[in-house]
Amino acid sequence: MSNILEFREITKAFPGVLALDRVSFTARRGEVTALVGENGAGKSTLLKILNGDYQHDSGGYLVDNEEKNFKDPREAIQAGVSVIYQERQVIPYLTVAENIFMEDIPVNRFGMVNFNELNAKAQEIIDEFRLPFRAAVRVRDLSVAFQQMVEIMKAYRRHPSIIAFDEPTASLSDAEIESLFAIIKRLKEDMIILYVSHRMKEIFRITDQVVIMKDGRFIKQVAAAEASEDDIIRSMVGRDLGDIFHSLSRNTKIGEVIFRAENLLAENVKHVSFEIHAGEIVGFAGLVGAGRTETMRAVFGADKKEQGTIWLSGKKLEIKFPEDAIARGIALCPEDRKDQGIFSIRTVKDNISVVVLRSLTKYGFIRSKPEIGMAEKGVERLNIRTPSINKQMGELSGGNQQKTIFARWLAMNPKLLILDEPTKGIDVGSKSEIYQIICDLAKQGIGIVFISSELPEILGLCDRIIVMCQGRITGELTREEATDHKVLTLAMADMLGEK
Repeated sequence: MSNILEFREITKAFPGVLALDRVSFTARRGEVTALVGENGAGKSTLLKILNGDYQHDSGGYLVDNEEKNFKDPREAIQAGVSVIYQERQVIPYLTVAENIFMEDIPVNRFGMVNFNELNAKAQEIIDEFRLPFRAAVRVRDLSVAFQQMVEIMKAYRRHPSIIAFDEPTASLSDAEIESLFAIIKRLKEDMIILYVSHRMKEIFRITDQVVIMKDGRFIKQVAAAEASEDDIIRSMVGRDLGDIFHSLSRNTKIGEVIFRAENLLAENVKHVSFEIHAGEIVGFAGLVGAGRTETMRAVFGADKKEQGTIWLSGKKLEIKFPEDAIARGIALCPEDRKDQGIFSIRTVKDNISVVVLRSLTKYGFIRSKPEIGMAEKGVERLNIRTPSINKQMGELSGGNQQKTIFARWLAMNPKLLILDEPTKGIDVGSKSEIYQIICDLAKQGIGIVFISSELPEILGLCDRIIVMCQGRITGELTREEATDHKVLTLAMADMLGEK
């Protein structure tokens, strides 16, 4: 087993961006080493160099004092390195077992896949992680959270000597996080573990060393037990954020009801009714599987609703497809930013203009001047950090991708903006920017739905909180009366047999 992983003066540049600038630090077996920093600090780029996805421009990395330079991920895996990225690498049409044992499928003496052995081996790992599904289920039929767990189990099965987690808990429930942490604590005695997360509570709970990065540079390495949350954040962002929510400039003029849904019935949505006022930020809270995402996808026409009525600005709407919702002023920023929110190989300009191309088209051709102007206005308005509007979307950090999605929807002047986990996988500095953007949008009279699994931001940001459990609304609270205890009690109401 490897004992020491050392990065020495690692430098990597992309066109217009110095992603890593002479980064050096050491990680050791027996410790969990956290990598923290704002989006764009270089954490994911460093992991991709370690994994052979990228090649560094200068410097190097050593394992047990032996210099390594993996040419591709296959070579890294063969050398005992596994990197679990925030963006899932699973194949949805294959089973859980086939994904876990992708490179090592057991076969019988005739060269055919031995499905009994394959499923039995995979089920042992699933049971070890205490997950409630079978090895033969197709990955596409699992929730986003469970798909992430399949990705983790795939790496775990290889018995690597170095394993890196990039935001592994972003989609996981509390129970799944507990299971993952138990595995990590057991693994760290036998391997080197790198752990990227924006959740400070996790950093102090699961990690031993903290490496702080900013703008592609190494800032410092500290023992987690000797650091404070304020010190780490100050080093990450170069300023003291203070109390993020108290410092927000909020909308104080809530208008009339702008949106109303009555008796919505869809998959995992059971007779849901609610209202949103103009300029109001309404949080939807609940545990994983509560039906929040499904409710909003039914509103937006992304999922079929069996029954229910929707009004916007006093007019009854018939929404069957997302284009119907968009045409009437309803916008949705989806939970799965990578697969449902961005066009990663298209430019920032293309991603912003995509929903209003019809208005930019004349005689069948897109008018480039107004399209460029719209994109540049969106970049400036939302402080999107990109060297150019022609930069590929997939090359931006998660926070800047999210702000680009915001710019897209603002280009259509929405009346209702639905935000599903908009800060997932985003650093604290970018979160504070996004919170203020949301408040500024509310000041413009836009009704905002804010779905989040992070209770502190639900409590701190929202004017009103609607709580769901098992597809039903179980209660509603104002910001003044809401507490952790009240929200969690309502989030578990159906489970506890309460009404």
